[in-house]
Amino acid sequence: MRIYFNKLLYLIGAIAFTGMAEAGSYEDFFTAIIRDNPGEITSLLRRGFDPNTRNPQGLHGLFLAVREPAPKVAEALINWPKTDVESRTPQDESPLMIAALKGHLDLARKLVARGADVNKTGWTPLHYAATNGHLAIIDLLLENHAYIDAESPNGSTPLMMAAQYGSPEAVKLLLEAGADASLKNQLGLTAIDFAQRAGRKDSAELIAASMRARQPKGKW
Repeated sequence: MRIYFNKLLYLIGAIAFTGMAEAGSYEDFFTAIIRDNPGEITSLLRRGFDPNTRNPQGLHGLFLAVREPAPKVAEALINWPKTDVESRTPQDESPLMIAALKGHLDLARKLVARGADVNKTGWTPLHYAATNGHLAIIDLLLENHAYIDAESPNGSTPLMMAAQYGSPEAVKLLLEAGADASLKNQLGLTAIDFAQRAGRKDSAELIAASMRARQPKGKW
């Protein structure tokens, strides 16, 4: 009986110790992201810590590292084979989307190389890159076959986002790459409406000129 009791105590102690170790690793993981400490992250991963662990808000480590930004940790997580580079937030945002929004070109390249979805449904990385006018990332996404006229849940296209929030340079790049300026979202608004609503005269003129240029030439 005493032997059985001792074994039971040992088992309880082992479980408690494991739980404490896992709790400590959990805290260490997210602290290492904030501190951009790739050595600590790699050490945890080699000991079996799940790279796709989420924080209480449902955000996983790679997303947080890209958003922070913690570029060294983000690279370490991207390079780790068990990391799901397409793991989404509760709002359906991917690490590539946040890299596109914030202009992290090097991380965006690495994510695309690891197979991050350039053409996810709904809001896409191209929408996010166009929103902040990140030309190099727009180029990167288009080179990797991003659909230029992708529709968000409300029917808005990357060109519309560039017209209202981005820059004339982003508008020009998208138009020259073949974006359709005649498309309308669910409210019946076109890209030129987006530009005019935001008071972006330069972008509105670029879109209008592009639409005129695409009109069939009259016969004399």
